Amino acid sequence: MTQVTDHGGGVRSIRVPIPDNPLGHTLVYLADTDAGPVLVDTGWDDPASWDTLVRGITACGTAVEEIHGVVVTHHHPDHHGLSGRVREASGAWIAMHAADAAIVRRTRETRPEGWFGYMAAKLEASGAPEEHIAPLRGTHRSVRRTGTLPGFSPALPDREIVPGELLPLPGRRLRAIWTPGHTPGHVCLHLEETHPDRLPGNGRLFSGDHLLPRITPHIGLYEDPDTHGRPVHANGIEGLGEIADPLGDYLDSLERVGRLGPAEVLPAHQHAFTDAPSRVAELLAHHEERLTGLLALLSVPLTPWQLAERMEWNRPWADIPHGSRNIAVSEAEAHIRRLVKLGRAEAVTDSDPVTYVAV
Repeated sequence: MTQVTDHGGGVRSIRVPIPDNPLGHTLVYLADTDAGPVLVDTGWDDPASWDTLVRGITACGTAVEEIHGVVVTHHHPDHHGLSGRVREASGAWIAMHAADAAIVRRTRETRPEGWFGYMAAKLEASGAPEEHIAPLRGTHRSVRRTGTLPGFSPALPDREIVPGELLPLPGRRLRAIWTPGHTPGHVCLHLEETHPDRLPGNGRLFSGDHLLPRITPHIGLYEDPDTHGRPVHANGIEGLGEIADPLGDYLDSLERVGRLGPAEVLPAHQHAFTDAPSRVAELLAHHEERLTGLLALLSVPLTPWQLAERMEWNRPWADIPHGSRNIAVSEAEAHIRRLVKLGRAEAVTDSDPVTYVAV
């Protein structure tokens, strides 16, 4: 059964399923404009997800062929996956921040085996055991033989979301706010209009994955197979700017959103909520507590893999599946990089794989 929620003021959300994922669904938002309906995100590229999205758009009183544009909060497949199909069906434009658009271009240009080779090398450098890396090496060889890559081919955006500027949506005031951290080009979208129920605060915020009511968004290192394991830089483009500190980016972005004080947050997962400043304070406290705990673990030198093994997750390390362990290690590396940036940890000279220790 299609689940559509009317949030008032010409904004509805559609629960688009994510196959085989504990998140369950992505909240795709449809906003009326004088030029036609616009989607904020589109959901995962899967036949059942597409059918749900199309039915949901119809339940909103329009049709997928009438979609005027797609605004993508970030490049992840549960947000950007169906954007290409929407454009094919309607001729809609697709807009994305330049840093994430660069990732989409490089993803499309990278040979399939490049992704698996990159991930294997990255995990090896983190100290992962060979038995964990071996399946990726096997997939690498299989892809080389078949020339296929499981998953999705992200659509190239044709418009750029410029931070601080209003999007060209007649009849609406939707301003882009750059909130890097979850991805280098993540954006929140501030609807600078009086709340339809007159709730106190500063408009409404489409928050993507940046600010969620009960989930702490994943913050890992920005990944790019073209860097061959070298650090990605702060603007998401290798070779320019300072080396990225994704957790630092995220914390800075959180504080900006907290100061904005929207009356209501419309996130991409779970449900809409109010009191954004309190949620921001909870997330800031969570990450400070986690950094303090990691410093205690780093009283002895540890690789990122060893640190991830010792960190507290929502289940024991032995019960975490292969793909989720890769995500956990990336999150450990992002926290290590933050500690190094703060001068609270450092790499041990000549360690291989590299280990880190508190200072």
